[in-house]
Amino acid sequence: MAKHDVDLSQIFQALADPTRRSILTRLAKGPAPVKELAGPTGLRLPTVMRHLSVLEDAGLIATSKDGRVRTCALVPDALTAPRTWLDDQRALWEARLDRLDDYVMTLMKERET
Repeated sequence: MAKHDVDLSQIFQALADPTRRSILTRLAKGPAPVKELAGPTGLRLPTVMRHLSVLEDAGLIATSKDGRVRTCALVPDALTAPRTWLDDQRALWEARLDRLDDYVMTLMKERET
C-alpha cells in the first residue's frame, strides 16, 4: 500500500524541514553549488551537508562533484509519488465530504416536512 511505502515516508520527512524546503525551492531554479545553497540558511556548512544528505537519501536531489565543488540538482520526478498519494487522499476526503453534505441536506429536508 502506497501510504506505508518507506520511500514516501522518507520524502515526507525530508519535506518536513523548512530549511530543506527552501533548498528545494532554490534548486527549482536550477543546479547550485553547496556554498550557494548554504549562504541564505545562515547555517554552518556541515549542517547544510546533513540537510543535503537527507534530501539526497530521499531521492529529491542529486549531487555531483567537479574538483572541489559539489553541485546539487533537483530530481523533479521524485515528487510524483507524494503527489499521487496526496491526490488520492484529496479525492477520498472530497467524496466523504460530498456524502456528508448529501446526508445533512437529507436531514434538513426531513425536518422541513
